[in-house]
Amino acid sequence: MSESSTPKPTSSESIVAQKYDRCLADLIVKAGVGFGAGVVASVILFKRRGWPIALSTGFGAGIAYADCDRSFNPARIPGVKIVPASSTPSTTTTEETKST
Repeated sequence: MSESSTPKPTSSESIVAQKYDRCLADLIVKAGVGFGAGVVASVILFKRRGWPIALSTGFGAGIAYADCDRSFNPARIPGVKIVPASSTPSTTTTEETKST
């Protein structure tokens, strides 16, 4: 028969590992795209100089770093508020309020 339909709780270690893997893949992709754009710009516009390749690869790596930083620290995303758990109102049922 089929397995239980309730999902298993994920550990914090696996969540961090997934974020780290996503960041690493994002770094490789964005630095690679920057490298490719730098090679094209170097060949077409800058007479085969090396600095456009390094500059655009650095831009790609920097963007990947910023995205990874936002992934691990969501408080750095503009407009996001972190609400402590103690300040959320508790829900009470009507029976509890009637008995008091």
